[in-house]
Amino acid sequence: MRKKLRALMLIPFLLFYALPAGAVEKEGRKWQDESIYFIMVDRFHNGSTKNDFKVNVNDPKAYNGGDFKGIMDKLDYIKGMGFTAIMLTPVFDNEDRGYHGYWVSDFYNTEEHFGTLDEFKTLVKEAHKRDMKVILDFVVNHVGPNHPWVHDPEKKDWFHEKKPIVNWDNHKELENNWLFGLPDLNQDNPETRKYLLDAAKWWMKETDVDGYRLDAVMHVPKDFWNDFSKEVKSFKKDFYLLGDVKDHDLSAVASYQDSGIDGFLDYSQNKHLRTAFARPDQSFGELFASIDENKTNDNRPELLGTFLDHHDMPRFTQDIIQYKQNPGTRWKMALTYLYTVPGIPIVYYGSEIALAGGEEPDNRRLMGFKADKEIIDYVTKLGELRQELPALTRGDFELLHKDGGLAVFKRTYKEETIIVAINNTSKSQNITIDSEKIEPGKELRGLLEGDLVREQDGKYTLIIDREKAEIYALAEKTGINISYLLAMGSVYAAFIAFIVVVWKRSKRKSE
Repeated sequence: MRKKLRALMLIPFLLFYALPAGAVEKEGRKWQDESIYFIMVDRFHNGSTKNDFKVNVNDPKAYNGGDFKGIMDKLDYIKGMGFTAIMLTPVFDNEDRGYHGYWVSDFYNTEEHFGTLDEFKTLVKEAHKRDMKVILDFVVNHVGPNHPWVHDPEKKDWFHEKKPIVNWDNHKELENNWLFGLPDLNQDNPETRKYLLDAAKWWMKETDVDGYRLDAVMHVPKDFWNDFSKEVKSFKKDFYLLGDVKDHDLSAVASYQDSGIDGFLDYSQNKHLRTAFARPDQSFGELFASIDENKTNDNRPELLGTFLDHHDMPRFTQDIIQYKQNPGTRWKMALTYLYTVPGIPIVYYGSEIALAGGEEPDNRRLMGFKADKEIIDYVTKLGELRQELPALTRGDFELLHKDGGLAVFKRTYKEETIIVAINNTSKSQNITIDSEKIEPGKELRGLLEGDLVREQDGKYTLIIDREKAEIYALAEKTGINISYLLAMGSVYAAFIAFIVVVWKRSKRKSE
């Protein structure tokens, strides 16, 4: 009962500290404005038992039952957390036990465990009805180990010679040898190239998806990606291509920019993200250095995909557990950073319930929907702010203060200024920022914790509790407003009266 009363008393404060009037209105939506929820189809939600054959939820390498219907059933859940797009692992028909989608057996059909092509089209339509975009993982580097083409003499030239990758620094080996023993497609063969390009356009035409995540980019020639991007963009101009280049060398990743790929998964920043946020009191130095490197090496850093984990690496929760930390606290700290720095945040399914998991397939556990809502509520709030504040998606980035695990930075877009303070240390912190860095004569209104900071003597002094963060909107000082105070007084009086009534009723019930 006490918790309910406290929540009721907070409402007037929330009214007072609402987003500042006159906040910048969003223009036409761009890809940098999105926040993406990444789903492994088979492991998310089982919506239909009709396709449950050879399903074994106790076998992490077998199909577990997730399908298109299951994702459709949870679109409102995903949208409710503020996500504006979903990204799916490959939906193509796969070989037996290809639950993950990367052992393609038919590029022109859906995996029967997931549902029919019509059901997938319905999923895309339902997402679009909710103003959500759909990104599909597209595989062009290889096919499944037992694909019919492998045994077809007429398709011999469709593949590179069977050789393992021995030297991972040898670019020729990366492009021509077989990745993890999977038959490597020869994109230099005109027939193979045409087939893959036609398939990519076919899925766009048939299903109206909005983007492709491009798997194994560095294992495919750059001139193929040139053709690929030209073909798909000629079909749909605002089609987003997200490249997966598993290389922490930013210059190597950037070398693919001229091929027409819009953005890349930011592996370099991911590494520093996990180090910085898995436990408190870790330096932010390398993390913010990676933002500077992105500016130098990438001509469109705002389109990079920032992430904490995905289906090819242990889950971030696993790191947290290793250090015996509280998953809720750690995830909230990390997500605040992810949602407020340049880039498109990509959140792997289950992160909102702190799903754990080590190396694959353990990192691909079944999603659970009966869980504590601590992280769900927090990511929902972050999602709302990201959609309401253009500075968080389009603004300039300026680091104002950094000391160990403490940082304050500014995002500015047109007339809107947002200040983000992250205290990832085990102590409460006071930070003083000169008004030279933040416009003088204003106030900072906290949008997460309800803090209020006014400029005094040319300084803004922020007080941030340990392992907490705050997102401030710069606004005009409210000053003393008699009419406002009277109105607020009446609001408080009404609330006090309401609280008294609730308390009396509660007391009667307990007697």
